[in-house]
Amino acid sequence: MRGWFVFGQLGAANAGTAMVRAMRIAALQFDIAWMDPARNWATMERLAASANLLAGDFVLLPELADTGFTMDPPPAGRPDPVNATAQLARRHGVWMQSGHAERDATSGALHNAASIIRPDGSVAGTYRKMHLFSPAREDQHYAPGDTISVIDVPLADGTWRVAPFICYDLRFPELFRHAALAGAEVFTVGANWPGARAVHRRALAVARAIENQAFVIACNRIGHDPQAEYHGDSFVVAPSGDIIAEAGDGELALIAELDRNELLRWRDKFPALRDLRRSLLGNVRFA
Repeated sequence: MRGWFVFGQLGAANAGTAMVRAMRIAALQFDIAWMDPARNWATMERLAASANLLAGDFVLLPELADTGFTMDPPPAGRPDPVNATAQLARRHGVWMQSGHAERDATSGALHNAASIIRPDGSVAGTYRKMHLFSPAREDQHYAPGDTISVIDVPLADGTWRVAPFICYDLRFPELFRHAALAGAEVFTVGANWPGARAVHRRALAVARAIENQAFVIACNRIGHDPQAEYHGDSFVVAPSGDIIAEAGDGELALIAELDRNELLRWRDKFPALRDLRRSLLGNVRFA
């Protein structure tokens, strides 16, 4: 694919050969061990090390990456997922988006969350899943979030604006539209999306990219849990709707580099966002 600087899935031998430093992403696709945070963090550490990450890369983890898609509270004594992500981010000098359960310190409510951590280990922002998957009774165990996050990610080619979302959110285009109008250029979507509905996930992600003229980074898990089987198929969608990098059903770090100049040229050439009638949209809260 010309223009979007695709690197696909890279191994240790060629992961560091990029000639242009733009936004380089790594989606870590792996089998999440059920309710076993220590084992999962060991897997994430190993995958990150094998990917030959470059300083300033953006690493995306699946939804609830340290436990799996459980309706139970996190295991007692588990490593704090934000601190564990921060340690990994500092060690590699990268940005990281971690999917994890979060307990509200005031209300005690449990949220399905995605935190973006800077290379220095500080928290850039946290998104709490707004649409909970009622067929699995997620809405009976987690509290929904009520704000969208659009986070500045300063890189060598300028500041990218990233909006994190989680799994089922893909079915609700209004979230992505509001984020795009707030300046989002990249949607990062961590998921535990079952293989039985894989075709939906791909179609929805492509639609979110096309209609908002933005990149979509979709990171999914492989393996199985007590409820479902997961086929992976992490991928990257360009603003044109083209799939520019994709994984199969095995464990890997999916690597791609995103060209902001191509994104801006695409938006200028085909001005769908400028033609949008904002008066037809409602209001939404931003973090």
